[in-house]
Amino acid sequence: MIEYFEQLSQEEQEEITEVIQILYRQTFVLERKFDKRQGRMVPVREYRVLSKHLEFIRAYFKVAGITLRENAHMGVIYIQGEQLWGEKLSRLATIYLLVLKLIYDEQMETVSSSSHIVTTVGALNGKAGEFRVLRGLPSPTEMRRTIALLKKYQIIEPLDVLEELNEETRLVIYPCIHTVLLGDDLRALLETFSKEDTIGDETTIQNTVEDLSE
Repeated sequence: MIEYFEQLSQEEQEEITEVIQILYRQTFVLERKFDKRQGRMVPVREYRVLSKHLEFIRAYFKVAGITLRENAHMGVIYIQGEQLWGEKLSRLATIYLLVLKLIYDEQMETVSSSSHIVTTVGALNGKAGEFRVLRGLPSPTEMRRTIALLKKYQIIEPLDVLEELNEETRLVIYPCIHTVLLGDDLRALLETFSKEDTIGDETTIQNTVEDLSE
């Protein structure tokens, strides 16, 4: 493993170090992301680096007890392992994450040729309202903070300026959302949110983003 790394150019070594650090921070790396300037999905350089050196990086993570997985169909490379410690998610972020998965699944049933789905903040809050899991409409500040966090984890990409957040604000849902549990499990979990008056305010992203697809 060390020999493979040492035979690479300095530029390639730096690229590998960069993508490993990104995986530790973000868990996922997408093959394509939405570029607002071009108005379309564009290839992600880090994904190409990961694909090129996949076996070496997989062996690197294996030493730490972490599994590196690739889903070529969805265009996502991600890591799994009990050793990973995720950022704390608020109740709203957890609810949004689960509802986004439901919206993604529902739309993919009718638009199966697309690798990403577009929804709105209004539709997101409306779907959460159907399950009665929101304690009133979140404040604009809370929604912006939550959307920014999910963007950080490459779950969504806002297409409009967050400072002007409203019900019409569009959100691209990336295919890695498909790795978050199963649809029936999500509905059951959302129902528990609506039934319980007191639920812990925080959870880790690894506790929610589990059961990743092969």
